[in-house]
Amino acid sequence: MSAVLNFDSIVTRIRNSQLWQFPGGVHPPGAKSMSNTSAMTTLPLPETLFIPIKQHTGMEGEVIVSIGEQVLKGQALTHSSAPYSVPVHAPTSGTVIAIQQHPSAHPSGVPELAITLQPDGNDTWKPLTPINHYQSIEKSSIIEAICDAGISGLGGAGFPTHIKVAATKPIEFLIINGIECEPYISSDDRIMREHAWQIRQGIDVLVHLIQPKCVVIAVEDNKPEALQALEIACQEQSDYIVTSVPTKYPAGGEKQLIQVLTGREVPGKGLPADVGCAMFNVGTSYAIADAIFAGKPLIERVVTVTGKAVRQPTNVWALLGTPVSHLLAHCGYLPHKQNKQKVIMGGPMMGFTVTSMDTPVVKITNCLLLPADKELPDPNDERACIRCGLCADACPVSLLPQQLYWYSKAKEYDKSEEYNLFDCIECGACAYVCPSEIPLVHYYRIAKSDVRSQRDEKDKSDKAKLRFEARKARLLEEKRLREEKHRLAAEQRQQTMNSKGNDAKDKIAAALARAKAKKAAAAGLNSEPTAKPINTAENVSQDNKQSKVQAAIARAKAKKAAAATELKNSEQRTKPITATEDVSQDNKQSRVQAAIARAKAKKAAAAAELKNSEQKTKPITATENVPQDNQSAKVQSVIAEAKDDELTQEELKKRKVAIAIAKAKARKHALESKESPK
Repeated sequence: MSAVLNFDSIVTRIRNSQLWQFPGGVHPPGAKSMSNTSAMTTLPLPETLFIPIKQHTGMEGEVIVSIGEQVLKGQALTHSSAPYSVPVHAPTSGTVIAIQQHPSAHPSGVPELAITLQPDGNDTWKPLTPINHYQSIEKSSIIEAICDAGISGLGGAGFPTHIKVAATKPIEFLIINGIECEPYISSDDRIMREHAWQIRQGIDVLVHLIQPKCVVIAVEDNKPEALQALEIACQEQSDYIVTSVPTKYPAGGEKQLIQVLTGREVPGKGLPADVGCAMFNVGTSYAIADAIFAGKPLIERVVTVTGKAVRQPTNVWALLGTPVSHLLAHCGYLPHKQNKQKVIMGGPMMGFTVTSMDTPVVKITNCLLLPADKELPDPNDERACIRCGLCADACPVSLLPQQLYWYSKAKEYDKSEEYNLFDCIECGACAYVCPSEIPLVHYYRIAKSDVRSQRDEKDKSDKAKLRFEARKARLLEEKRLREEKHRLAAEQRQQTMNSKGNDAKDKIAAALARAKAKKAAAAGLNSEPTAKPINTAENVSQDNKQSKVQAAIARAKAKKAAAATELKNSEQRTKPITATEDVSQDNKQSRVQAAIARAKAKKAAAAAELKNSEQKTKPITATENVPQDNQSAKVQSVIAEAKDDELTQEELKKRKVAIAIAKAKARKHALESKESPK
């Protein structure tokens, strides 16, 4: 139908009260007249306030106060550190005495972190900063002010309001929900009656932020006084349509009310913005006006205290963090009407039994129900399912509650999800019509909690796996890069060595080539000694050089031999001759060495003479290089003689040492000979 009707057609039908219907639904007794006939009252300050740091859907804020700190009324106790986070504030002035775990306002009662505040009785406000001319400032500043005021949905889900008003999708219908369809609850009814004008101010701020084409304020037809009050408050705004909706539970559900007003169905996993709608509770509109025009954060809300175990059911302004016991003490709780104390937070359809009387009031607490015995069905009366199918007829989401019940009870959660477990809005209509008194919603809640836990564990496992794989990939990449670096370095070293090796090989090859060329030239000269006349100056110089070097070597050796002979003779002269055999042996060795030296000298002289005679027979045609060769030969001869002299000096030093030792021995021997008796 949504594909057929356009915006104008829908608006026309709303103005003519020609609304749509949603499937299923039930008509339980309202029992609202018990509490909606008296005006709202304000409770006295409790002795202690327990303020949970998370009272909304999303992330909790960061605590910014410490134990022992003095705080003022309206002062922020936490800081909004994430997009889906809103702060909580001090409901009154006092002292922070603890920051610890405390029983939560949840069906499980699982402890959660809370700030314990002891009021000082002064109720002193912090400085407030209202925004009177909100239309003249940036929208982002207004959205930030709504977030800083800690406003989240007061209708039940507790979704952060600043996220909803910052939606980027175009909105055609801004829907203000004043249905309050659950039995016993009348908090929205009373706030619409008594504060319709402030609700209208909050709607004006929402219109400025969202810019919808039309505003629809929906009120259930069992609240005529609230409907009239809102019509009067909005009469100046022609674009605001205040309409009455037939009483049917759960017409106040977000998706059900959108379907009733526009005929559009929100997808199973979609949001109202997907069909051009945005919805806010009347209590949320009131809180927005309080934050913008008075500068007050969300520190209190209206709570219905009702049931036959209460002396005078009523609606009260309760500070957030007020323990349940304080409300019961000031609303006339009648414990004798209950065999066992039982307090339901919320209504009889969607509420839950609190586990502790210290459970605090939070932002989504709209009712405390204290039923007398036999006033509500006893959950312990559960019997076997008779497969009547009434639950399927009553389901407003067109699910199959019976199948969901079987699979949830058997913990076959895969099958439960196949039957759209998470599309269940937990309205309790199926349990209300069940003749076997089966608490179906209880099983669905447990199944959802288990599935969420499994998903969280799987998410943690997947994230751990991704981190492990990322680390493994990083290590492999680092290893590959190291190996690549080493390979490139090795190639570079190899290239360097190859280049150096090639240079060395080239030098060696060049040297070998030169040596071969010289050898070939020498071989050519030796093979034809008579055929070719030697007339080149370089050959003459080379031969003269060789002959002079040999002559110098011969002379040096002769000098060395003569010096050795002379040294030996001197040693023989200085030694005391005490035995004739030693003298004869030394003379013999000296004579042998002198003969060898003379023979070497003769041989060297003969060789030099032969060389000179050969040089004389060669024709010398170039003489310009002869003086240079003679000079080189002389230089070489001098160097050789110097070396021989160095050797001779060393030898002489040794000989002198030996002579000194011999003299010492001779003196010692002479002394011993004189002293010995004859």
